[in-house]
Amino acid sequence: MWLSDFLNQSGQEFSFTRAQASRFAKQIADDFNPIHDTDAKRFCVPGDLLFAVTLAQNGLSQTMDFTFADMVQEDVALHFHEGEAGLQVKDAAGKVYMAVARSGASSQDAALIEKLTRAYVAFSGHTFPHILVPLWRDKNVMINPARPMVIYQSMHLQFDRLDIADLQLAPAGSSLSVEGKRGQVKVAFEFKDGNTVVGRGEKCLVLSGLREFDEDAVAGVVDYYDERKARLSAE
Repeated sequence: MWLSDFLNQSGQEFSFTRAQASRFAKQIADDFNPIHDTDAKRFCVPGDLLFAVTLAQNGLSQTMDFTFADMVQEDVALHFHEGEAGLQVKDAAGKVYMAVARSGASSQDAALIEKLTRAYVAFSGHTFPHILVPLWRDKNVMINPARPMVIYQSMHLQFDRLDIADLQLAPAGSSLSVEGKRGQVKVAFEFKDGNTVVGRGEKCLVLSGLREFDEDAVAGVVDYYDERKARLSAE
């Protein structure tokens, strides 16, 4: 499995070290969010890594809905459980971290799943600043730079067919709805086989602690992010 360097597998259980999760974020998703740094106080495993492992071990279905219930910490032993509630990622105590609803045709094509996963997580990893900042500017809001609260809530995939020879992912628009100090971002995308659209998807994020947009403050956050990315990429 192409993900073997990014998780530890023991029988039906799997877990992630800080180093593995951080490498996936930076090397595969091109995501330099400090919450995925090995020395982060509020460290968490990228949701996209959990998504990647789910597809690699359970296959791709024509319709899939992922709901993220809690953040995964390092070295937590997880397993997949299939029940009335669908497929779930749980720990030994039964705590649910992610739920997946699946329907329609399915595929175990490892090459297709890897290509789809790499395309999606690279797109997803660029949510900040490429997608979020223009939305904030348009709605005249922003998160608190000192305590950024951006939560990966859910993701939806829908395919017309799974016999895809040349899978490509393309952006399909994004939106931000604001209610008080909370906001919800929806990021849409399409899957193509050559020039033909064969699937669609949507990623949902929840923003908390919203305040009035401040161009200078946002520019400072973006500059800091870009500087970190350049420095860490060179290491």
